[in-house]
Amino acid sequence: MNQPPDITELQALPLAELMHQALATKLARRGTSFSLCSIINAKSGRCSEDCHFCAQSAHYQTEAPVYPLLNTDQILKGAREAKKTGASRFSLVTSGRGLANDDLTEILEIIRAIRKEVGIKVCASLGILGESELGQLKEAGVSRYHHNLETSREFFPQVCTTHSFNDRIATIRAAQNVGLSVCSGGIFGLGESEADRLSMAMSLVECGIDSVPINVLIPLPGTPCAGLPPLPISEILRAISLYRLILPRAAIRLAAGRESALADFLSSAFMAGADGMMIGGYLTQRGRSPEADLQFAEEIKQLWSI
Repeated sequence: MNQPPDITELQALPLAELMHQALATKLARRGTSFSLCSIINAKSGRCSEDCHFCAQSAHYQTEAPVYPLLNTDQILKGAREAKKTGASRFSLVTSGRGLANDDLTEILEIIRAIRKEVGIKVCASLGILGESELGQLKEAGVSRYHHNLETSREFFPQVCTTHSFNDRIATIRAAQNVGLSVCSGGIFGLGESEADRLSMAMSLVECGIDSVPINVLIPLPGTPCAGLPPLPISEILRAISLYRLILPRAAIRLAAGRESALADFLSSAFMAGADGMMIGGYLTQRGRSPEADLQFAEEIKQLWSI
């Protein structure tokens, strides 16, 4: 069995050497694979939880849209668009701590319709759930459950007080217990330290996570995180490199904030070990066009092959 890397030694490396090792690890362990996924904000706003970065929390005055669960036709349209633009996975995301029974029943029907009529892999991000609900999702056709840790165990109370880090771990374990793959990561730039980012990475290792979305904070007006300063690009690239070296076999997907946080250095993130993206926009923010992302992905794969 491979020994885990010495994190202290990795932290001491210059950024260029760290990125070099991360890219070499990515290509050795995962080849030139580049995965694309897409989400739909299937139910928005009025969330009971107080996650300090989230515009959908009912605790804050923001301009986030508020609407109930979208109907089957609306979500099927989103799934078809995701498949057409090259996404291999399509995730249903709902606001709220968990799911009401009526929403769960409807979502199960929607998942069955997506699998039957669109044929794209279905993921779900529906909050804190137990094995019963997660088992029903798997039976309906969900293959992967998304549930971010968001940050480290130590820093989590500074980010959310209405549920705990242990609540998130319990949902991840419940999803795994019913046979679902789990996608879990977090947000850089919440005011955490590098030690917090590494602590979250080690929690992901302990949970056996093989798909890690990395978001970089978009400081949304009205949220407690609105005034936080942006992370330096060098810190973001160091963190991505360290995650690749700590999680050598995982898909590392860049999601919300990648465009604004990395700007002209976006391609550098993929030379630091990242190998996937969320395309087609995020929960309350638009991203680049899917066409631009698809072209970008092809260009990165060409660079990897040189």
